[in-house]
Amino acid sequence: MNETLTRFLSGIVYVALLIFATSYSEYSFFSLFGAFMLIAIYEYGQLMQLNKIASILIGGACYFSMVYFRTPKINQSLSEIIKPITDHNSDFKFLGRIELYILLIAIFTSIKALFLLFNTSKNTLGTGSKYLYLLGYIILPFIIITQIPYGVKGYNPKIIISIFILIWTNDTFAYIVGKSIGKHKLLETISPKKTIEGFIGGVVFSVVAGYLISRFYFDPNPKHIERSIFIWTISALIISIFSTLGDLIESKFKRMAGVKDSGKIMPGHGGILDRLDSIIFVAPFVFLFYQILYYVS
Repeated sequence: MNETLTRFLSGIVYVALLIFATSYSEYSFFSLFGAFMLIAIYEYGQLMQLNKIASILIGGACYFSMVYFRTPKINQSLSEIIKPITDHNSDFKFLGRIELYILLIAIFTSIKALFLLFNTSKNTLGTGSKYLYLLGYIILPFIIITQIPYGVKGYNPKIIISIFILIWTNDTFAYIVGKSIGKHKLLETISPKKTIEGFIGGVVFSVVAGYLISRFYFDPNPKHIERSIFIWTISALIISIFSTLGDLIESKFKRMAGVKDSGKIMPGHGGILDRLDSIIFVAPFVFLFYQILYYVS
């Protein structure tokens, strides 16, 4: 089969599966991203030559625990148990402090990964660093992804779907603009095809897409239009910048491992990490932005 056609069909299946599972229910969403995480852990273990069984068990235990307690019925039961003890009338925030620690560790690991990205002389990692990236670059971002689609009215699949739309918009227009007018390399030693012009094009079109999403996909109440536009245009800016950095960081890991793709599970696309490198790097920063909005509003 023609490679372009294979890549196209594989991409269609991936997008359809992602949208269906995310839209159908929060349980199908949790299940899909749990499966994605386990495959990503396996691929990362291959790249970094880690014990894959131990890594998968650690990741699975962390993910299952957080998702289990995120489930509304479980959280409600815990709230009913703890409320008489604490004498609180407000809802029980069982995961609040844990989520904060998860976010801080993920942000710290992301900053460490950025230093690694721009350190051209460092091409190896110690065992401790490999496991830190396993936790803060792979496992915790997947857990954070499961926290993101919860708005004021509970689970809202439009939030996570919109984030993916913005990532795809950034990737598509960065490629088109870069291919058309790109002359200045963004980070040639890591990704020779990426250009500064393509990066700027991706940012601009992502912000436009963010505006359209805020107005027409979410269809906000007229008195909330300005807030919706602000949230989604800033989200688009964050997503376009950090999705590009996420793609570059995964490319750095692959170069260190001496491979072209993280895996072969998606014909024409490579591995799950190759497809989700943007969202796992974006997630902690988007979640941080949402938390800031929550506390200042």
